[in-house]
Amino acid sequence: MRARLVLAGLPRPVPQFPVRLPSGLVLHPDVAWPEYRVGAEYDGEWHGEDRALDLDRRRGNKLTSNEWLIVHATKHRMGRGFPGFVREVRDTLIARGWRP
Repeated sequence: MRARLVLAGLPRPVPQFPVRLPSGLVLHPDVAWPEYRVGAEYDGEWHGEDRALDLDRRRGNKLTSNEWLIVHATKHRMGRGFPGFVREVRDTLIARGWRP
């Protein structure tokens, strides 16, 4: 995902960037643009399991409640839906101050 986003013209993200929450908990989005507080996560097939989905959503909620925006990609979004995913990430970065 990281390489494809860069090849699509987005700034180079940081893989597994450690986001320290006020509680001391450290979360690691799959890729992140820390200066904009934007992350992207790939939700693979195992994420469809109830427990995994629950854990992912709680993680995401903790990040968003600490002023991070997370854009999610699924298997479909990494295939034919990738251009739409790139637009969403690009729009999110621009909304946070990135200038292409």
